[in-house]
Amino acid sequence: MTRPFVFLDRDGTLVRDKGYTHKLSDYELLPRVREGLLRMSRAGFALAVVTNQSGIGRGYYGEADLSAFQAHLCADLERSGIRLESTLFCPHLPDAGCTCRKPAPGLLWRAREELGADLGASWVVGDRACDVELARRAGCRGAVLVGVDATGLGDIGETPVRQDLEEAAEFILSHTPRTERQARS
Repeated sequence: MTRPFVFLDRDGTLVRDKGYTHKLSDYELLPRVREGLLRMSRAGFALAVVTNQSGIGRGYYGEADLSAFQAHLCADLERSGIRLESTLFCPHLPDAGCTCRKPAPGLLWRAREELGADLGASWVVGDRACDVELARRAGCRGAVLVGVDATGLGDIGETPVRQDLEEAAEFILSHTPRTERQARS
């Protein structure tokens, strides 16, 4: 059985981007993230993180550091009743030519195979153009850009730009018929 997902960029979308963010001391959840995630989850979307982590390929930190940061993020969100299904990441350098570095669709293809993601009913939320391109290349329903850097741009073509994750959730829910979401309580 397949199910719709909202795939979330991490740095700049869920947590403050502090440049190769990996230290627990740098953890800072962005405003209205919990509210947005709760709305999407309650509406029937599964949630997963998709993130480029070239700091691993550059030797700035290791996969164990990423795992510890993600475990902290997941535990924080779980206290609010929010479950992240998975964290899919690319550890490669930008010029590695891999199929998993956003905007290449490899991470979402993996989500389709491993998590049963219905890509045609799924959305991508991020703070950069590569997140929009990821959604397009993977055949997702759409993308929403969020954050301080994105909001000054205004909507980009058919891609809406919203201030935060709660506003992104509002857009996604208003543009997805209830029949395409599985009810969860």
